[in-house]
Amino acid sequence: MAEIRQLFARNRVWADERTAQDPEFFQRLSRLQVPKYLWIGCSDSRVPANEIVGMAPGELFVHRNIANVVVHTDFNCLSVLQYAVEVLKVEHVVVCGHYGCGGVQAAMGHSECGLVDNWLRHIKDVYARHRQELESLDKESRSARLCELNVMAQVQNLAMTKIVQHAWDRNQRLSLHGWIYDIRDGLIRDLGMRMDDRGQVPEIYHVYGGVQEEG
Repeated sequence: MAEIRQLFARNRVWADERTAQDPEFFQRLSRLQVPKYLWIGCSDSRVPANEIVGMAPGELFVHRNIANVVVHTDFNCLSVLQYAVEVLKVEHVVVCGHYGCGGVQAAMGHSECGLVDNWLRHIKDVYARHRQELESLDKESRSARLCELNVMAQVQNLAMTKIVQHAWDRNQRLSLHGWIYDIRDGLIRDLGMRMDDRGQVPEIYHVYGGVQEEG
């Protein structure tokens, strides 16, 4: 229990330091959050979202899961996305993966890992779509490239949601981005994956608010 009590002690020190720097910080924070960004990242403890982009509490809305996956049946992620887009009116949704991701590495193998195998299946699907490219690389490069490809696939999955497409239909300002973080140097790299409208989404995935007439 000593380790747990240390967390409370550290929280007290942190809160006191914040208050000393800015006496109104917590009162101001408690009244409103107006982030412009939704961050969808990995649960890895080495990738603290706010810290690596230098943002204070209240500036970044965050959802994290194993290997930063966006799945159309994950109501947790979709609920966060809907709240961020429709209530908070964020202007940017960032999927940020990281090199050396344990989830990606596990998805590349064949060992059973438990319940998480069902989750990692989505990354295996990405691998299967890019098998020829990936298997032309050495093991380390293959892992790094799959981390990148996984991020790009999740950005595409975001664009396929009706939450994002309806926002674009409302002419709401909303951009989707794919980034990757390198734990070895602490730097984020833009993968050049940005989506700003439905025109970048394959037509079969287009979703409309009403029933469309045939013909």
